[in-house]
Parts: sequence; C-alpha cells; structure tokens
Amino acid sequence: MLRSLRPTLLLLALIGSLPAAHAAPTLAEAIASPQRTPDYVQRDRYRHPLETLSFFGLRPDMTVVEIWPGTGWYTEILAPYLRDSGQYYAATPAASLPNASDGTKKGVASFRDKLAAKPDAYDKVHLSEFKPPERVEIAPQSTADLVLTFRNVHNWMAAEYEADAFKAFYAALKPGGVLGVVEHRAPAGQSREESKKNGYVTEAYIKALAFGAGFEFAGSSPVNDNPRDTKDYPEGVWTLPPVLRLKDVDRDKYLAIGESDRMTLKFVKPKVSR
Repeated sequence: MLRSLRPTLLLLALIGSLPAAHAAPTLAEAIASPQRTPDYVQRDRYRHPLETLSFFGLRPDMTVVEIWPGTGWYTEILAPYLRDSGQYYAATPAASLPNASDGTKKGVASFRDKLAAKPDAYDKVHLSEFKPPERVEIAPQSTADLVLTFRNVHNWMAAEYEADAFKAFYAALKPGGVLGVVEHRAPAGQSREESKKNGYVTEAYIKALAFGAGFEFAGSSPVNDNPRDTKDYPEGVWTLPPVLRLKDVDRDKYLAIGESDRMTLKFVKPKVSR
C-alpha cells in the first residue's frame, strides 16, 4: 500500500512546489496596481479610468487599439489587463517616416524604452504606427473589438487629417466593434478653426466625423464632465492642468478648475455595412 501511494505523494509534492498560477488582474486591480507611475495615479480623479473603460465595454479578452498612447498613461492599465486573454495594440505616431519630427522620434523611443523596461507587463504589446495618409493600418483590418482615443482629435484637426483618422478606426474594427472617444468639449457652435487654436472640439463635429466614416452613435457618459471649465483661457485648453502653460500665472485658479471638461462618446461599427 505504501509503495502504491508513493507516486501520488510525489506528484502532490511536486505540485506544491510549483509557483502559483498567474491570475490576470481585474480592471479595478489593474488601475490600483502599485506598478503604475505615481504621478499618473494622481490624475485618476480627472480621467476616471474605471468608469471610462467600463462605459466603453472593455473586457479582458478583447483586441484593443489605443491611438497615440503618449507616455503610456492608459498603457499602464490596458497592457497588464489584456496581457493574458486579449491583445493590446499601441498605435504610436509614425516615427519611422522620413519626415518624422525629432519630437516624434524622441517620444516614441521613450515609449518603447518604457515597454522594454517591464517585460512582465508589456512583453505582449503590439506596436503599430498612425499618421494618415502614410500609416493608417493601426491593426489588421476588421480584427479590433475596441479602438480608443483620448484627447487627440484636436491634434488631427490641426494636421488636417481627422476624417482619415476615423476611417482608419472603422477599417480596424470588427463589425459590431466599438470606438471610444474622449475629447475636450467646445461650446456648441464653435468653429473648426477656433478648435484648432484652443484645443476644444464640439460634440457635433466629433459625431459628424464618426458618421462620415460609417459609425453609429451608441451613447455618451458624463463621467469626464467638468462644469468648472469655462473654456475661455489665454492659452486654450493648455492653460489648465496638466500642461499649465502660463506656469505660475493664476496657477491656483487653474488648479482649482482642474483638467478640462471632456465629452465621452461611444460609437459602433454596424454589423451590416450601410
């Protein structure tokens, strides 16, 4: 009897010596992770990542594309959350283009260094480039469940390719896939030219871009609204934190306002093309 038990006991001993299986973090756990940059965590009160990503329908098994991740604020949440069951594409500015600016090259190199420094969190990140018209394949066509852009549309307006941007997002998404847009909200009726100057964009213009690309509107959330934002500052939206372009001039006033009033809009690629 003892001999017959030995293989079982040995197996149990071996199992007991193995490291515990890695458990994928919940979204709340990914947001609460001590691995996040402390300065980024301080901005959660303005950016509301849990509520924002939940509104967009994020799940751990999704293929998600983030457009222009910048220094990786959302990357620190999305990449670990999607690492085990999903896929995360970071569509950076197109640093590989011959005419890429030094700032673009430096920013993308810094982002890549960030990923390389923590392979346990970022080893499965897919990198793509986004800069119409040369770089528009942010992910293989019709493979993404969710495309996300945070406060970027005004930049594409300044570069005159905002319509091409929304078409690229449509191409990357599966039928039924979601486009999530967060952007500084302009007062209704503000002109496109004024938006290019002050960084605020009207909700109507965002919707027109989405409809022009073929999307349907699926709803909005007030989670990133800020009624204290009067939108009438000397340096546009960049007067407010986190940029604080006026530096110490009226600094306390702008800190009390907080970050900008932002629309949070969800669009869907129809399951049947129109």
